[in-house]
Amino acid sequence: MEISKMGNLKAPGPLYEMAQHQFLKAAKLMDLDPNIGNFLLWPQKSLTVHFPVVMDDGRVEIFEGYRVQHNTARGPAKGGIRYHPETNLDEVSSLAFWMTWKCAVVNLPYGGGKGGVRVDPSKLSEKELEKLSRRFFSEIQMMVGPTKDIPAPDVNTNAKIMAWYMDTFSMNVGQTTLGVVTGKPLDLGGSEGRPEATGRGVAITASEACNVSGIDISKATVAIQGFGNVGSFSAKILSEEYGAKIVAVSDVSGGLYNPEGFDIDDLIAYRDQNGGIIKGYPKGTPITNEELLTMNVDILVPAALENAITEKIANDVKAKIIVEGANGPTTEEAEKILIEKDILVVPDILANAGGVTVSYFEWVQDLQSHFWEIEDIRRKLTKIMKRSFGEVFATKQKYNTDMRTAAYIVAIGRVAEAVKKRGYFPM
Repeated sequence: MEISKMGNLKAPGPLYEMAQHQFLKAAKLMDLDPNIGNFLLWPQKSLTVHFPVVMDDGRVEIFEGYRVQHNTARGPAKGGIRYHPETNLDEVSSLAFWMTWKCAVVNLPYGGGKGGVRVDPSKLSEKELEKLSRRFFSEIQMMVGPTKDIPAPDVNTNAKIMAWYMDTFSMNVGQTTLGVVTGKPLDLGGSEGRPEATGRGVAITASEACNVSGIDISKATVAIQGFGNVGSFSAKILSEEYGAKIVAVSDVSGGLYNPEGFDIDDLIAYRDQNGGIIKGYPKGTPITNEELLTMNVDILVPAALENAITEKIANDVKAKIIVEGANGPTTEEAEKILIEKDILVVPDILANAGGVTVSYFEWVQDLQSHFWEIEDIRRKLTKIMKRSFGEVFATKQKYNTDMRTAAYIVAIGRVAEAVKKRGYFPM
């Protein structure tokens, strides 16, 4: 019996089919039980809602939103909610699928979930944004809860929106429930270290990748595509705590190169005073996005867009290590070329799992009503990321495969074992 990729079921779209393909590659290599494999190929629950919002001019506009739970065998679902005019059920389902493996690869007691609303939040007033957020969270309340599904910020959502979500849920159930979402403001049950968490995880895994590659990270050169939250914190921690030299950075406004290395604090300050972009920074030479991605550096961190490293780009990549700060920055065709070139690719489900790990810490703190010092959070995060990298790298060597497939093997193995031991109930 083989795992039936499609069977009588239909994937919600092409992105989910690609995600299934990644899963199947690992499942075949690890000889996964087909019954469990068939179960893990599909989301357990998908909810689509259409809900009204009274706009400032009195119009009632209808919005479409989603919440998907891929698998909850290891614990409640975990995953962000995004606001974007192009989001759809295919994208949200795929992200929920990937969240299952991201949580499992770092051994968190969570399954994968994701949510979204088809909206351009920049076109909403503050009051309209609050109305939309509260109404959407009420619509999906049947699925969420601190023991069922714990959302978090994602694209175009933030701590303020998480506070609205938490308050909405709490008012509906009649008691303050801090643990229903993570990524909240500190004074509403948020956690120290959450803003830097994804970037710190990227830096830790980059350091571990250097260790196994025989590279001294204190002498390493780094190029970072994307200078938002993940990219800027990755740059700051790699340079300040690991001694690496950040020689190239970019954002939507373009790229910059400085062979002597950037003063990251100075660059962040310029960005924050320049409308959130780095264009015009005087201490760097302008470069194109392609020049950054193909620069001769030790470490390349794509922390911006999906499918940033294409087949065409991959042929010219010179970095020894790629650490995926963004979700899905490398196409399947490109990764085949990178593997042939013996470039070590640390996959997104491992490299950027620092964010969900500290979200887990926030949830634990909320449930216990006991909050930790930032030093404790950083120490615990470092321990988890180092251990997880070691497990994935050992699996890579055991199966003689690439890091992405190895990460899937580790993650699938954990979820499959939970399914096997729990069984199928009701029967």
